[in-house]
Amino acid sequence: MASETCQVDFYVMQDQSKSVQQLVCQLAMMAWEQGMQSMVLLPDDQQLEQLDQLMWSFPRDRFLPHQSARQPGDAPVVLGLPADLDNCQAQVIINLDTGVIPRPERFRRLLELVPASDADRHASRLKFRAYKALGLDPLSHTMGGN
Repeated sequence: MASETCQVDFYVMQDQSKSVQQLVCQLAMMAWEQGMQSMVLLPDDQQLEQLDQLMWSFPRDRFLPHQSARQPGDAPVVLGLPADLDNCQAQVIINLDTGVIPRPERFRRLLELVPASDADRHASRLKFRAYKALGLDPLSHTMGGN
């Protein structure tokens, strides 16, 4: 086993009115402020475009430098699809895809966002079990439980 392991964190949304995409922006901003590049993994081009648009205006008082994984450059936040993961050099993965991240030990941090809707949580439960089976110790954080 490697001397360093990937820290896996599940952010469990409690309020369906809270935006998962805004939380993604906040987590990506925190990674950038800590000097780490992050990749936000999205399931499809439509969601990638939506998040790209949001990152131009959120957070309101800050600019979050970002780019698509298909563009050349070295922005601190990269938006990508599962196929882009093979060439990913980021330290932090923010996973909005339903799949388990293959070989998570390549990354320093893996952030999984769990939707507020019970119907949408099944994939997150499977991912949690898969990471445990790989010998990782995922942590869970409750978000927006007001």
